[in-house]
Amino acid sequence: MPKYKFIDLFAGLGGIRLGFEQAAKELGYETECVFTSEIKESAIQALKKNFSNETIVPRDITKIKESDIPKFNILLGGFPCQAFSYAGKQRGFTETRGTLFFEIERILEYHFKNIDGFILENVEGLIVHDKKDRSDKIGRTLTVILNILREKLGFNVEFAMLDASNFGVAQIRKRVFIVGCKKKYGAINLDFTPQPKAIVRDYLDFGQPCLSNKFTQKLLKHYTPEDLNGKFLKDKRGGNLNIHSWDFEYKGTVSYEQKELLNLLFKQRRRKSWASEIGIDWMDGMPLTKKQIESFFPNENLQELLDDLINKNYLVLEHPKKKVVTVINETSYSERIPDTTLPKGYNIVTGKLSFPISHFLDIYNQAPTIVAMDMNAIGVVDGNGIRNLTLKEGLGLFGYPSDYSLEEFQKDIKSIRLGYDLLGNSVCVPVVKEVAKRLLSTINKK
Repeated sequence: MPKYKFIDLFAGLGGIRLGFEQAAKELGYETECVFTSEIKESAIQALKKNFSNETIVPRDITKIKESDIPKFNILLGGFPCQAFSYAGKQRGFTETRGTLFFEIERILEYHFKNIDGFILENVEGLIVHDKKDRSDKIGRTLTVILNILREKLGFNVEFAMLDASNFGVAQIRKRVFIVGCKKKYGAINLDFTPQPKAIVRDYLDFGQPCLSNKFTQKLLKHYTPEDLNGKFLKDKRGGNLNIHSWDFEYKGTVSYEQKELLNLLFKQRRRKSWASEIGIDWMDGMPLTKKQIESFFPNENLQELLDDLINKNYLVLEHPKKKVVTVINETSYSERIPDTTLPKGYNIVTGKLSFPISHFLDIYNQAPTIVAMDMNAIGVVDGNGIRNLTLKEGLGLFGYPSDYSLEEFQKDIKSIRLGYDLLGNSVCVPVVKEVAKRLLSTINKK
């Protein structure tokens, strides 16, 4: 029976490792983790709890010599993704977190003789990051990674963007998998047939205590729990699935006129014609002056209505933002900063995290992509009330086995948020399992 020794880099909760171990077990192979690298204290705490038979200590991979890593056959690595993520500024290799791929490179190069293959995981934004031309299928960042793995190191390498919802996970989560093996083993097939869809309801523990506070009282005064299923709470566009703060007077009483004003401003501030009049590149949500607002909302009490909405934090008076492009090492990224040369205007306060719950999962469908910064604001409808998603339920939505525990992060709000952060940055285990089965089958097909 083949036995595979593997190392787990940027381990997090150990989700990639779990998927690999499950795949090997199904195929009848033994596995042994000979090295784990992780620096986040909370992650190490979770790893010690769930892999208690091993000695797991903080290890900064940037400070570890290749020669100090035991011999291994398979490298697993979900290298940090913020540098390529749509949620970040997409600075890629210009940012320290982006350069951590090169730690993987040096380890693969040093241990090449003993390595059979590897599995790397990252966000979908990696594929198109730093495209030279719009017509390019992949960006320069992924091109560099593939060239290093294929040309410099000499591996057979395939990559694919895989959606967890096609692997029996009740979450739409697209991630890039880069999988490689020695050339003598041949090509790896990463084409998968979609599995039956799972839904959120399958992973919820109904009948738990629901929330009762100022937020829930105001919300349930305007909506029934059933009305809230699948709804988003944010002062941004979202169509029929979106509820705005003024819809349930969360920040204070709003008159009929003020609701009408807010709804009009909400749409008007997205019109491209205002951008040319203001003198900025178009952006989705520009501040408009009182004069501009009067053109679509003539009201003799307009200033009074605006002042009251600012006082209640529905509106903010701010400068329009200009687009600034920065180039670092031939890689460019853009961001918007206030243009203080232009007059201030009124804009919607859009911070979605200003709501204790920003999204209620649709229990009859898959969850949208769950990210760390949003996890503590995810809600579910439970009977006649509403509550937050629990860590146990979250583990289910990522496909973790039922015996995986985050109970040590349920002591208080601070620890729960640490658990949410770990889970939101994790992988969906069933996807890794299927990818690992393809890699191991390729290695052993001869």
